[in-house]
Amino acid sequence: MTSLNGKTLFITGASRGIGLAIALRAARDGANVVIAAKSDVPNPKLPGTIHSAAEAVRAAGGQALAIRCDIREEEAVQAAVAQAVAQFGGIDILVNNASAIWLRGSLDTPMKRFDLMQQVNSRGSFLCAQVCLPHLLKATNPHILTLAPPPSLDPRWWGAHTAYTLAKMGMSFVTLGLADEFGPQGVAVNALWPRTLIATDALNMIPGVDASRGRKPEIMADAAHAILVRTAAGFSGQFLIDDEVLREAGVSDLDAYAVQPGQPLLPDLFLD
Repeated sequence: MTSLNGKTLFITGASRGIGLAIALRAARDGANVVIAAKSDVPNPKLPGTIHSAAEAVRAAGGQALAIRCDIREEEAVQAAVAQAVAQFGGIDILVNNASAIWLRGSLDTPMKRFDLMQQVNSRGSFLCAQVCLPHLLKATNPHILTLAPPPSLDPRWWGAHTAYTLAKMGMSFVTLGLADEFGPQGVAVNALWPRTLIATDALNMIPGVDASRGRKPEIMADAAHAILVRTAAGFSGQFLIDDEVLREAGVSDLDAYAVQPGQPLLPDLFLD
């Protein structure tokens, strides 16, 4: 399979950033894209809503369904998946993109922030998978792709921001467990992580981060596409890195993805 034409993708947090880029790449194939996110009204700090994302998906050649959904709420996820299945007849792909971030030390992490990250990141990814899986198991080439890093117990990642690392590694371990449970049933359950910082509007809100030394979200979108067109059977439990995926797919020149080609790139978290 080389195209996502006719496939239905349920993408969390797809109103902007990497989630939207993945949605637009799938739309160019003629995919059906469910945009499940909280942003249904414009935010002066972060551009993009589920409605503007749906318009962009349609303009790119896909079908779109915009659903306001807070993945912390079980009933909201159940309703969103039911609506998606009613609209498109099933779900072929779940992309767990939604994530909350707080890069502070333990004494500077309010419990409200701690709880938000655990609820959105690991719990949200598990919940969305749990609700989508009955439909994925009926699909012909089902995938779950979670934006999470390779599991790491390196203390430098834990000591710097324990709460965030716990939440993000939670997504990684959810991937590991679901891959072992559902991989033998033909569902490809894998994770994707960027080699470098990805320049998104959300990243620009983090003090001290120079997004100009990162890559554009399109590198993650193209890598995700290369993963999602692969045969699902026998392809599970992988922790994949964006540039490695693209090189394996035959892409040798990655300069076009750089925000400022020629600038030294800043590595993302959790990679050696």
